[in-house]
Amino acid sequence: MGSRRYRFHPVDAPGRLPYSLRIMLENLLRHGAPAGQVRALTGWEPRAERGAAVGLHPARVFLHDTNGVPALVDLAAMRDAMAALGGDPELVNPAIPAELVVDHSIIADVFGRPDALARNAELEYERNAERYRFLRWGQASLRGFTVVPPGKGIMHQINVEHLARVVMSRDGEVYPDLCLGTDSHTTMVNGLGTLGWGIGGIEAEAAMLGQSVSIPVPDVVGVRLHGELPVATTATDLVLTLTELLRAHGVVGKIVEFHGPGVTALPVTDRVTLSNMSPEFGSTAALFPIDAETIRYLRFTGRPDEHADLVEAYARAQGLWHDPGAPPSYTADLDLDLATVVPSIAGPRRPQDRIPLGTAKSAFRAQEHPPVPPGREITHGTVAIAAITSCTNTSNPSVMVAAGLLARNAVARGLRAKPWVKTTLSPGSRVVMDYYAEAGLTSALELLGFTLAGFGCMTCIGASGPLVEEVSTAVAEHDLDVAAVLSGNRNFEGRIQPEVRSNYLASPPLVVAYALAGTVDVDLTTEPLGTDPGGRPVYLRDLWPTPGEVRAVVDEVIRPEMFSRAYADVLEGDERWRRLDVSGTATYPWDPGSTYVRRAPYLDGMSPQPPPVTDITGARVLVMLGDFITTDHISPAGAILPSSPAGRYLAGLGVPRHQLNTYASRRGNHEVMMRGAFANVRLRNLLAGGAEGGLTPDFLDGGRLTSVYEAARAYQTASVPAIVLAGEGYGAGSSRDWAAKGPALLGVRAVIARSYERIHRSNLVGMGVLPLQFLPGQGPGELGLTGHETMAVTGLGGPDLPQEVTVTADGITFRARVRLDTPREADYYRHGGIMPYVLRHLI
Repeated sequence: MGSRRYRFHPVDAPGRLPYSLRIMLENLLRHGAPAGQVRALTGWEPRAERGAAVGLHPARVFLHDTNGVPALVDLAAMRDAMAALGGDPELVNPAIPAELVVDHSIIADVFGRPDALARNAELEYERNAERYRFLRWGQASLRGFTVVPPGKGIMHQINVEHLARVVMSRDGEVYPDLCLGTDSHTTMVNGLGTLGWGIGGIEAEAAMLGQSVSIPVPDVVGVRLHGELPVATTATDLVLTLTELLRAHGVVGKIVEFHGPGVTALPVTDRVTLSNMSPEFGSTAALFPIDAETIRYLRFTGRPDEHADLVEAYARAQGLWHDPGAPPSYTADLDLDLATVVPSIAGPRRPQDRIPLGTAKSAFRAQEHPPVPPGREITHGTVAIAAITSCTNTSNPSVMVAAGLLARNAVARGLRAKPWVKTTLSPGSRVVMDYYAEAGLTSALELLGFTLAGFGCMTCIGASGPLVEEVSTAVAEHDLDVAAVLSGNRNFEGRIQPEVRSNYLASPPLVVAYALAGTVDVDLTTEPLGTDPGGRPVYLRDLWPTPGEVRAVVDEVIRPEMFSRAYADVLEGDERWRRLDVSGTATYPWDPGSTYVRRAPYLDGMSPQPPPVTDITGARVLVMLGDFITTDHISPAGAILPSSPAGRYLAGLGVPRHQLNTYASRRGNHEVMMRGAFANVRLRNLLAGGAEGGLTPDFLDGGRLTSVYEAARAYQTASVPAIVLAGEGYGAGSSRDWAAKGPALLGVRAVIARSYERIHRSNLVGMGVLPLQFLPGQGPGELGLTGHETMAVTGLGGPDLPQEVTVTADGITFRARVRLDTPREADYYRHGGIMPYVLRHLI
């Protein structure tokens, strides 16, 4: 490997140890981890009982703007607190590279027009200049903090195409590029052989400051891929099939590794599509090991030959090079024949609910819908949004070229998108538009309304903007169930657009097809998309390009220099970015009148030593929720409604209605975000009779129904702690730290759920909120809980935190499991969260 030039830490790992655990083992050895942690990996057995945890040090931390701004707010607040306690504020500084990509703030306000990109970017800066100026302060004030400005693409696509090293080289030492990010889809880089996953913003702050990230030693599930995808199926169909398979098997808290002959046949661009949706599988990560295809992709995307050679040499030397004939030992072995994959969509509310394309119409009709006057064009099933969006698919030239060719074929047959469909194109890389132009496909997409709306997440994260006015009016007048079809990775209730109830994930060419059809109440396998000027029906099969046609375009037009050109100036912003001139200072000069960036109160009055842990008594239930409540339900990202507590708060500060912006854009303002907690318009609180919206009874006011925020404030004024009751899979979805921060600021001391998604449980601990779990076979229903009880959690006092506590709810008593899964998490809880813990240790 050229040992004369590079140092590396040799790893003598057991021969059948999974690749992901080899990377973790190297990390432990290089950082001098305790012997017990090392033994937990060297002695790993596929089907052994797990219990140990290991502390990993990431090679870099990866952020986006909506999680990065609140993380930077916290770091700035920690500098203030450090100064107040007599310490040096500049000790609060990244110890490892921290890279932030601004991609979450652009909104699809304008669409289907030649000036859509320019206008949306202009609006983005009007709304977010204050936040962006704050990011520029962070870049100037914190060492090792890099910002990719707006308009460059989506973080994960930029990571795969440019930022990811696979193997890091620093000060002559080489080691794996363990990348932990504040977005759950950080796993996309797993398709490049780089281990990484999403962590909460709070945990990321600790990692940036040199703390290890604690993770229980995981089970590793092997997925053997073999065969070939049939004609007319795509990588999107494959990932939706995998999502269904792995959710059914159960991989929460586990790592997935792909192996087998099918892996060798998959290009990196297909692999990253699969790894991107690891959070939708439920897994911590979904790793493809390094092989010749990895090295080819690194060279093709403009990485230096010397670095590609280094990656290959290191992987071979450390046992990280894929050997398809000798798979590691796995906790469980699953098998997927690629030939069994069929064209599919997923929805209408969960990514794992895959629907074969031929049954999509009947599946939609099986839902209950109120009657609508006959003869209406806009009715149940009308496609309100058709969006080619998200790094999940726009990183894959095969599906993007297929969409362009289908659009070209549709235009040639005289078809157009229906006028009520909001059509948007928001790729994750500028390379996409380069190869569309080179292939001559841009004009056909534009004729169907898919003009470039922006380079960013946009519709995939709910920044979809307003619907066509006539659709919005019809939805309100007739309570319509209209649909969004998007090439994204999530479709949870209320996420994509507040007025859209049914959301379907689909490949980019199917997004174009549904825009032409204008409804999901259609069988695209047997019914026409429309008629040509001669009155002849045009079917999807008439327009679908062959694999050979797609491959020919990809091979002909996509060249390495496209990537080199797109990323040559990736750290340079446009004139608007450069005008946001700020100077670096040890502490941030907070603007008390800001509605975007406010100093958070988490560390106010912090003592040098942690206070004792006490029982929770006299608590009331703030909300009682069902199964699979997502972080979007808990802390929405979309538009702030004028009628919401956050909207009324901003209006009271003089913010005009059209500048309320989104919750995602205001995550640097705790006053907005705590008012947004549990404010999703699709949230059903069982205490409010299952009514949608952020409503709950105020038990201190006779059970009067009010907003969750107002009830919580009443409890806080009366010194009454709050508790949340929930079902299975609480906190699924995005690694949204505000889904923990918001409830914590509302006085929530504990959550009691049947089960948790990994990142959200960790975030709760990071904010000092106690995650408790009902014992097997128990839950609110089985225990007879109504949520109206006064509750207490006892057994927390004492030198050691218990594994179980006693919960009393009026006359009902039960035991609950304490979900502090590692010793480090117990330390965080004792200190009241990660930030006080880290700050006390820095002092």
